[in-house]
Amino acid sequence: MQITFLGTSSGVPTRSRNVSSVALRLPQRAEVWLFDCGEGTQHQLLRSELKTSQISRIFVTHMHGDHIFGLMGLLASCGLAGSTERIDIYGPAGLDEYLRAGQKYSRTHFAFPLKVHTVQPGVIYEDQEFTVSCTPLKHRVPAFGYRVAEKDRAGRFDVKKATALGIPSGPIYGKLKRGETVTLPDGRIIQGTELCGKPEVGRKVVYCTDTLYCEQAVELAQGADVLIHEATFAHQDADLAFERLHSTSTMAAQVALSAGVKKLIMTHFSPRYAPGNGIVLDDLLREARAIFPKTKLAYDFLIYDVPRRLPKELVKNGVHKL
Repeated sequence: MQITFLGTSSGVPTRSRNVSSVALRLPQRAEVWLFDCGEGTQHQLLRSELKTSQISRIFVTHMHGDHIFGLMGLLASCGLAGSTERIDIYGPAGLDEYLRAGQKYSRTHFAFPLKVHTVQPGVIYEDQEFTVSCTPLKHRVPAFGYRVAEKDRAGRFDVKKATALGIPSGPIYGKLKRGETVTLPDGRIIQGTELCGKPEVGRKVVYCTDTLYCEQAVELAQGADVLIHEATFAHQDADLAFERLHSTSTMAAQVALSAGVKKLIMTHFSPRYAPGNGIVLDDLLREARAIFPKTKLAYDFLIYDVPRRLPKELVKNGVHKL
């Protein structure tokens, strides 16, 4: 799992920061999942190492323009490029109507399958490898945070041990790799767990923007490997944060601390903290780290590889480093 920040400004783009968009690359399945799609996102994709043709899912937090104005253009470009793979889009009520209106008035036809899902709190997508869930946040319009949870995987299968036991290769190996118990033709009962290493704990990535500090965000982020959380304002501008229902750097850090996450990456910064001003982003970073030391500032084209977790047994025994 690899995270690429395509836009880290709030409201409007700046010379160095585009508006909101984050890509989650899943190399094991050659897919890219996009979270929000502000204006100019397709240009950011062209400047990144990501392949637009691999975008299979897009998750929209809310219907404000700095999070959706790039969506229609990106989809139109995918169609003109001859993309034929299906794209699933998830977001709040009104997203489907917005895209249909864009198609109607621009006379755009998508040459690939497109499905818009109106989300409700809870699980919104699940397959054999991942579960995606969402929860309402606290903003001026309906807004959702998303949690991507990778499912635990069985440890490495010991082929040499299986061969030494005289277990015939084929479909039986697949069952044993999944940790199932198998009865062999000769009557022996083999437990797959005895032939696999320690299970790999699935990773969790949580994306929360736009929102004021809220318990829903804390609940969604519980135990996450990475929490991507908006930090539009500095602590001294908390009055603006409450007025506009956005978070300060200290609010983002408090969510991370309360949820017990491993890493906080702050994004969605107000342009008022540009270099040369009285307060700059390094000040927001210091504020957050005073509460949650493992905090990082996002910038456009920052790439963060989500590290694999230790096996459950090692975590329980207090081993935290490879």
